[in-house]
Amino acid sequence: MSRTLCYVIIGYLSGSILYARVFEKLFHKENMIEGSKDRNPGTANAFMRGGFWCGILTLCCDMSKGFIPVFFYHQVEMSQLGLALVLSAPAIGHIFPLFHKGRGGKGIATTFGSLLGLFPVMTPVLVLAVCFIFFSLILRITPHFYRTIGSYGASFIILCLMQEAFSVKFGFLLITIAVEIRFALSKEEKDKIRVSLLWKR
Repeated sequence: MSRTLCYVIIGYLSGSILYARVFEKLFHKENMIEGSKDRNPGTANAFMRGGFWCGILTLCCDMSKGFIPVFFYHQVEMSQLGLALVLSAPAIGHIFPLFHKGRGGKGIATTFGSLLGLFPVMTPVLVLAVCFIFFSLILRITPHFYRTIGSYGASFIILCLMQEAFSVKFGFLLITIAVEIRFALSKEEKDKIRVSLLWKR
């Protein structure tokens, strides 16, 4: 139990480091986040407003802070509840960071990192990736705000139908709830939802 708690705390604190803000300073990209439309300290704004290397480094670090605690915990512990908590901790830390008064990002890259930490189990991360691709290219949902909600919700339903392990389902549910709360509390101006089919564009 103490080992699990240690990993949960490490995962949450690691998640609380917002690398978009770190590299914003290192690359001298003033107003990179605050000047963006959604003010999201994440990978998308790092690429669009900070440039290629700022984006790549942010992406790698945001994924790594999810991958590392989950991967190592997965090697030494078999507790289903413990793995669920460790799986969700980095993403929750990114969404509600201790170091930034709870004003974090959307947690997408960190979620992918956490799911990759389940290696060699790849089904969960592939499900999330396919859902994002489906709602981006086939049944396109815009703006991104609603696409993210739809992708997380659909992924959770699919994981339940596929009878994935309790740790994966519960951990992903906790992340999904955190994402939903993050969007509900967001002051970002929300455009009307639009859905279009690939062959009708």
